[in-house]
Amino acid sequence: MTVYPNMLAPLDLGFTTLKNRVLMGSMHTGLEETKDWNRVAEFYADRARGGVALMVTGGIGPNLEGSVLPGASMMTNDDDVANHSIITDRVHEAGGKIAMQILHAGRYAYGPKCVAPSPVKSPISPFPPNELDEDGIEKQIADIANAAVLAQKAGYDGVEIMGSEGYFLNQFLVTHTNKRDDQWGGSYENRMRLPIEVVRRTRAAVGTDFIIIYRLSMIDLVPNGSTHDEVVQLAREIEKAGATILNTGIGWHEARIPTIATSVPRAAFAWVTKQLMGKVSIPIITSNRINTPDVAEQVLADGCADMISMARPMLADADFVNKAAADQAAKIAPCIACNQACLDHTFSGKLTSCLVNPRACFETELIITKTDTPKTVAIVGAGPAGLSTAMAAAQRGHDVTLFDRADEIGGQLNIAKQVPGKEEFWGLVDWYRTMIADLDIKVELGRNVSASDLTGYDEVIIATGVTPRDPGIPGQDRDNVLDYIDVLRHKAPVGKRVAVIGAGGIGFDVSEFLLHQGDSPTENLPLWMKEWGVADPSEHRAGLAPEGPQPHAPARQVTLLQRKKQAHGKGLGKTTGWIHRATLKMKNVEFVGGVNYERIDDEGLHVSFGDARENPTVIACDTVVMCAGQLSDRSLADALIEQGITPHVIGGADVAAELDAKRAINQGTRLAAAL
Repeated sequence: MTVYPNMLAPLDLGFTTLKNRVLMGSMHTGLEETKDWNRVAEFYADRARGGVALMVTGGIGPNLEGSVLPGASMMTNDDDVANHSIITDRVHEAGGKIAMQILHAGRYAYGPKCVAPSPVKSPISPFPPNELDEDGIEKQIADIANAAVLAQKAGYDGVEIMGSEGYFLNQFLVTHTNKRDDQWGGSYENRMRLPIEVVRRTRAAVGTDFIIIYRLSMIDLVPNGSTHDEVVQLAREIEKAGATILNTGIGWHEARIPTIATSVPRAAFAWVTKQLMGKVSIPIITSNRINTPDVAEQVLADGCADMISMARPMLADADFVNKAAADQAAKIAPCIACNQACLDHTFSGKLTSCLVNPRACFETELIITKTDTPKTVAIVGAGPAGLSTAMAAAQRGHDVTLFDRADEIGGQLNIAKQVPGKEEFWGLVDWYRTMIADLDIKVELGRNVSASDLTGYDEVIIATGVTPRDPGIPGQDRDNVLDYIDVLRHKAPVGKRVAVIGAGGIGFDVSEFLLHQGDSPTENLPLWMKEWGVADPSEHRAGLAPEGPQPHAPARQVTLLQRKKQAHGKGLGKTTGWIHRATLKMKNVEFVGGVNYERIDDEGLHVSFGDARENPTVIACDTVVMCAGQLSDRSLADALIEQGITPHVIGGADVAAELDAKRAINQGTRLAAAL
């Protein structure tokens, strides 16, 4: 019997059978916009070869006004059909199935031609939408159905109609965005008319033997969102209209509750999907923060859904399903839900990839192949840069020795994993440990390597990371002044009143660590829901607790300071920075900017403001924690150069920019591919 009997069981849809219960959920990668259709095809084919039963593409616009942004990929004509046929042919050759997501963005569309049920501007777009008249609504219905017909012509096995996350169809459902008083507004029966009609017309256009997935918003997490009864009512009508499968959508994009970031508990919303089970007769998919076969199996075994959607885990490891089926789950590269190379890239107009797997979306460019000329390779530093280099070099057939002065691998990852909300980093370090052993890489830990130890190797790679920057504050040698390594790694005692110097990523991490007490909300779903104000949608409309967020009392009084006058955390991740800022504000952290650090004494931390060093102020505190940046540790590289050896310098040793694991892993993998 398989180790994952529920996840790997086939799913009979009547006219076709899915080989297992894993869907690769839709992700807007930006690949379609490159117009390099071979590259797009290879991305999906790689996941098909990896064993996933069904994939959904990134959102494809049905028309210009519904496209997410100018230049976004659309399905409107025969040229689009020809391009997308390259994708479907490649996927089918690889033994997979694929559906195209039809995404009409409505008022979320980033352009002046955006349309919506009513002219209510979105808080995440600068463009007020144009209110549709009857003819305009008919055009949207016809264009969506036409996109489905063209997708069928292009060889897709189905389509997913995007009806959640606050996009166009979702906007018709709730009174916050639908102020109409005609047949498309007012009563709920009228407000749900459009999504039902879209599915009905689509089914009529494509016939019976074609998958139609409807992405249903199960919990809106915005004021005046849908009730649970309304969600059930819509689900039943969508089934009657001809949908094959219902997929779970969680939260609108404008919701101020995190839904997929790493601090969200695993499978945090599976219970919401479970509430719909048994109320419709078509299969239901659940999603959000499901990132291991064990979590997926448990969700299915608990009866929360018929199928699992995993999106970003398929970026991290295209072979996710095959490895699970082979009982090699420990070898699956873990999605840590960091958003740094996926969603942050998407919302910055960059091509998506993955922090853990820089080959994601670069399958035709970053190729790890066996070398004809194996070399001996010494790598100093077992942090993310060194580990990624060691793995890729070993996969290519090089003889790799990995050194580190610490007694364990992981480098700065071992600091990050101490922070509440970043527990996924434990799994990342465990995965590296598994892969280093599997690839038979020689590892020498607890070893201070000198330049003389590195003679005789064909290639020497320095990945020695960073050291904390010395801010040079008078009094910083006092016993109550610590750096972030003392706090996060060595668990040095910290007083009740803390001044944290530096409001970059490390300053925020240290602050969250110091504020925490008791269970981590990331590992305690009821606690997390209480902290963010999430309620049962069957009891409270849209799943918003009427009392709002109720965070636990902070363990300490924290003041977070920075020299810059800009907003705190401005350099944090585009899609996660707001979460970190909100977390600290909920715990009453005082943000102080534009300061000069004058001295530290018995009174506390003395600061002044501005170039004129005005308004001298004392931050009364028991402990001062330094998070004032990093410097590259290049001492070994410099010593090697003096001896005539030219090393490769990567990661923090190359550029000390916060704790940038994304850049370090990408740099290391690309270096190994070129050796």
